[in-house]
Amino acid sequence: MTKTIPFEVAGRVGEIEFRRYPPLVFASVDTSGDDSGFNLLFAYITGKNSAKNAIPMTSPVITAAKIPMTAPVVSDASTMSFVMPAGKTPEEVPEPLDSKVRIVPVPEREAAVITFKGKTREEEVKEVETRLLKGLRDAGIEPAGEVFLMRYNPPWTPGFLRRNEVGVEIKR
Repeated sequence: MTKTIPFEVAGRVGEIEFRRYPPLVFASVDTSGDDSGFNLLFAYITGKNSAKNAIPMTSPVITAAKIPMTAPVVSDASTMSFVMPAGKTPEEVPEPLDSKVRIVPVPEREAAVITFKGKTREEEVKEVETRLLKGLRDAGIEPAGEVFLMRYNPPWTPGFLRRNEVGVEIKR
């Protein structure tokens, strides 16, 4: 079974949940706004790394316009990231053999999240993103980063069973 990244619930406003995440390590690739990075990341965690070892899969898979908490990694592309197992530091994960895969430390942070089911069609994700940003605005909370998509299930999971989330880092 795939482990999920740990977090602490810090409150709610309507459908928005506030979460505190510990420091994390991402394996990330730039994509052209699609899922093209998945195969590169999957190859990395299944042994295409300096240790030639498999790394346990951790959910969710995160897609963002840029990697949360890093700058200036902004372009027309988006970034897809796999989260390394909890408690690992960048020095403890094997070096990728493919230069397109980057190891990125993400400091502790707080995020606002809305959970939804189904497939992650662009129009649905945008609609959830709009609700999230409006809900934060109405609550007087400013986003502190780019909106990101978190997908928790493998692609063969039926849409009605899929768990997805749209989130954004916040500062309160």
